[in-house]
Amino acid sequence: MRSRHRVFALTTALVFAAVCVSAADAARRPKKQQEEAAPPPVPGDKRDRTVAAPGSPFNGRAFWQAAAQCGGIYFRLNILYSDAAATAKVVKPDPAAYTRLSKEADAAVATATNFFDASEYFLATDRKLARQEAVLAYDPVSRSAGDRLKSIDLALQAAKPCAELYTVCRAAHPQACAAPRTLTN
Repeated sequence: MRSRHRVFALTTALVFAAVCVSAADAARRPKKQQEEAAPPPVPGDKRDRTVAAPGSPFNGRAFWQAAAQCGGIYFRLNILYSDAAATAKVVKPDPAAYTRLSKEADAAVATATNFFDASEYFLATDRKLARQEAVLAYDPVSRSAGDRLKSIDLALQAAKPCAELYTVCRAAHPQACAAPRTLTN
Protein backbone atom coordinates (compact mmCIF):
# COMPACT_ATOMS: atom_id res chain seq x y z
CA MET A 1 0.00 0.00 0.00
CA ARG A 2 2.83 2.41 0.83
CA SER A 3 4.51 1.73 -2.49
CA ARG A 4 1.34 2.86 -4.29
CA HIS A 5 1.36 6.07 -2.30
CA ARG A 6 5.03 6.61 -3.14
CA VAL A 7 4.41 5.95 -6.85
CA PHE A 8 1.44 8.33 -6.86
CA ALA A 9 3.40 11.01 -4.99
CA LEU A 10 6.38 10.64 -7.32
CA THR A 11 4.16 10.77 -10.42
CA THR A 12 2.38 13.86 -9.11
CA ALA A 13 5.70 15.53 -8.34
CA LEU A 14 7.05 14.74 -11.82
CA VAL A 15 3.95 16.12 -13.56
CA PHE A 16 4.06 19.22 -11.38
CA ALA A 17 7.77 19.72 -12.13
CA ALA A 18 7.17 19.29 -15.87
CA VAL A 19 4.38 21.87 -15.84
CA CYS A 20 6.51 24.32 -13.85
CA VAL A 21 9.53 23.84 -16.11
CA SER A 22 7.47 24.32 -19.27
CA ALA A 23 5.85 27.45 -17.82
CA ALA A 24 9.25 28.85 -16.82
CA ASP A 25 10.67 27.99 -20.23
CA ALA A 26 7.78 29.75 -21.95
CA ALA A 27 8.32 32.84 -19.77
CA ARG A 28 12.01 32.97 -20.75
CA ARG A 29 11.36 32.81 -24.49
CA PRO A 30 11.12 36.17 -26.23
CA LYS A 31 7.60 37.07 -27.31
CA LYS A 32 7.02 37.16 -31.06
CA GLN A 33 5.34 40.28 -32.40
CA GLN A 34 3.27 38.42 -34.96
CA GLU A 35 2.05 34.89 -35.13
CA GLU A 36 4.01 32.95 -37.71
CA ALA A 37 2.36 32.75 -41.09
CA ALA A 38 0.95 29.50 -42.37
CA PRO A 39 3.58 27.19 -43.80
CA PRO A 40 4.30 27.65 -47.48
CA PRO A 41 2.60 24.99 -49.54
CA VAL A 42 4.72 22.07 -50.65
CA PRO A 43 5.21 22.13 -54.42
CA GLY A 44 2.34 20.31 -56.07
CA ASP A 45 2.43 17.22 -58.14
CA LYS A 46 0.14 16.81 -61.13
CA ARG A 47 -0.95 13.43 -59.75
CA ASP A 48 -2.36 15.01 -56.58
CA ARG A 49 -6.10 15.45 -56.25
CA THR A 50 -6.94 18.98 -55.23
CA VAL A 51 -9.59 20.49 -53.00
CA ALA A 52 -12.44 22.14 -54.87
CA ALA A 53 -14.02 24.35 -52.19
CA PRO A 54 -14.30 27.99 -53.30
CA GLY A 55 -13.87 30.36 -50.39
CA SER A 56 -11.97 27.79 -48.34
CA PRO A 57 -8.34 28.41 -47.42
CA PHE A 58 -7.68 24.91 -48.79
CA ASN A 59 -9.15 25.54 -52.25
CA GLY A 60 -6.75 24.42 -54.98
CA ARG A 61 -4.36 22.68 -52.57
CA ALA A 62 -3.65 18.99 -52.67
CA PHE A 63 -5.98 16.99 -50.44
CA TRP A 64 -3.06 15.31 -48.71
CA GLN A 65 -1.52 18.68 -47.79
CA ALA A 66 -4.79 20.09 -46.49
CA ALA A 67 -5.50 16.93 -44.50
CA ALA A 68 -1.97 16.93 -43.06
CA GLN A 69 -2.32 20.56 -42.03
CA CYS A 70 -5.64 19.86 -40.28
CA GLY A 71 -4.17 16.76 -38.65
CA GLY A 72 -1.30 18.86 -37.31
CA ILE A 73 -3.70 21.47 -35.95
CA TYR A 74 -5.79 18.85 -34.15
CA PHE A 75 -2.71 17.04 -32.86
CA ARG A 76 -1.47 20.34 -31.39
CA LEU A 77 -4.93 20.90 -29.92
CA ASN A 78 -4.63 17.49 -28.25
CA ILE A 79 -1.32 18.52 -26.69
CA LEU A 80 -2.72 21.85 -25.48
CA TYR A 81 -5.80 20.16 -23.97
CA SER A 82 -3.62 17.48 -22.34
CA ASP A 83 -1.37 20.13 -20.78
CA ALA A 84 -4.41 22.00 -19.47
CA ALA A 85 -5.86 18.75 -18.11
CA ALA A 86 -2.60 17.99 -16.28
CA THR A 87 -2.74 21.45 -14.73
CA ALA A 88 -6.36 20.89 -13.72
CA LYS A 89 -5.39 17.57 -12.15
CA VAL A 90 -2.19 18.51 -10.32
CA VAL A 91 -1.50 22.23 -10.08
CA LYS A 92 -5.01 23.59 -9.53
CA PRO A 93 -7.17 20.55 -8.77
CA ASP A 94 -10.50 20.82 -10.58
CA PRO A 95 -12.01 17.39 -11.32
CA ALA A 96 -14.71 18.78 -13.63
CA ALA A 97 -12.20 20.72 -15.72
CA TYR A 98 -9.86 17.73 -15.81
CA THR A 99 -12.64 15.46 -17.10
CA ARG A 100 -13.77 17.99 -19.73
CA LEU A 101 -10.24 18.73 -20.95
CA SER A 102 -9.35 15.03 -21.08
CA LYS A 103 -12.41 14.32 -23.24
CA GLU A 104 -11.51 17.24 -25.53
CA ALA A 105 -7.94 15.90 -25.84
CA ASP A 106 -9.24 12.44 -26.74
CA ALA A 107 -11.60 13.88 -29.37
CA ALA A 108 -8.81 16.03 -30.83
CA VAL A 109 -6.42 13.09 -31.19
CA ALA A 110 -9.15 10.99 -32.82
CA THR A 111 -9.81 13.80 -35.30
CA ALA A 112 -6.09 14.23 -35.97
CA THR A 113 -5.89 10.51 -36.71
CA ASN A 114 -8.77 10.82 -39.20
CA PHE A 115 -6.94 13.58 -41.06
CA PHE A 116 -3.59 11.76 -40.97
CA ASP A 117 -5.26 8.62 -42.34
CA ALA A 118 -6.82 10.66 -45.15
CA SER A 119 -3.48 12.29 -45.97
CA GLU A 120 -1.80 8.90 -46.05
CA TYR A 121 -4.57 7.53 -48.27
CA PHE A 122 -4.17 10.32 -50.83
CA LEU A 123 -0.39 9.97 -50.92
CA ALA A 124 -0.65 6.21 -51.29
CA THR A 125 -3.25 6.29 -54.07
CA ASP A 126 -2.14 9.42 -55.95
CA ARG A 127 1.62 9.05 -55.70
CA LYS A 128 1.83 5.31 -54.96
CA LEU A 129 3.84 5.88 -51.77
CA ALA A 130 4.24 3.24 -49.08
CA ARG A 131 2.98 4.04 -45.59
CA GLN A 132 6.40 5.08 -44.23
CA GLU A 133 7.09 7.29 -47.25
CA ALA A 134 3.66 8.89 -46.93
CA VAL A 135 4.26 9.68 -43.26
CA LEU A 136 7.62 11.20 -44.12
CA ALA A 137 5.93 13.34 -46.78
CA TYR A 138 3.05 14.71 -44.68
CA ASP A 139 4.83 14.97 -41.32
CA PRO A 140 6.66 18.29 -42.02
CA VAL A 141 3.41 19.88 -43.24
CA SER A 142 1.47 18.73 -40.19
CA ARG A 143 4.23 19.67 -37.78
CA SER A 144 4.62 23.20 -39.10
CA ALA A 145 0.85 23.75 -39.02
CA GLY A 146 0.61 22.69 -35.39
CA ASP A 147 3.83 24.18 -34.03
CA ARG A 148 2.78 27.74 -34.76
CA LEU A 149 -0.28 27.46 -32.49
CA LYS A 150 0.45 28.43 -28.91
CA SER A 151 -2.99 28.39 -27.26
CA ILE A 152 -6.24 26.45 -27.33
CA ASP A 153 -8.09 29.48 -28.70
CA LEU A 154 -5.64 29.88 -31.60
CA ALA A 155 -5.83 26.17 -32.37
CA LEU A 156 -9.65 26.18 -32.33
CA GLN A 157 -9.66 29.18 -34.66
CA ALA A 158 -7.22 27.45 -37.03
CA ALA A 159 -9.34 24.26 -36.95
CA LYS A 160 -12.58 25.92 -38.09
CA PRO A 161 -11.95 25.45 -41.85
CA CYS A 162 -11.02 21.81 -41.23
CA ALA A 163 -14.64 20.81 -40.60
CA GLU A 164 -15.54 22.10 -44.08
CA LEU A 165 -12.53 20.33 -45.58
CA TYR A 166 -13.64 17.06 -44.00
CA THR A 167 -17.16 17.50 -45.39
CA VAL A 168 -15.79 18.22 -48.88
CA CYS A 169 -13.45 15.23 -48.63
CA ARG A 170 -16.27 12.88 -47.54
CA ALA A 171 -18.43 14.04 -50.44
CA ALA A 172 -15.70 13.78 -53.08
CA HIS A 173 -13.70 10.81 -51.75
CA PRO A 174 -15.70 8.77 -49.22
CA GLN A 175 -13.12 5.99 -49.15
CA ALA A 176 -10.43 8.44 -47.93
CA CYS A 177 -12.58 10.25 -45.37
CA ALA A 178 -14.88 7.45 -44.28
CA ALA A 179 -13.98 7.58 -40.59
CA PRO A 180 -16.70 8.74 -38.21
CA ARG A 181 -16.76 12.48 -37.87
CA THR A 182 -15.39 13.52 -34.47
CA LEU A 183 -14.40 17.09 -35.28
CA THR A 184 -14.19 19.39 -32.29
CA ASN A 185 -14.57 23.14 -32.54
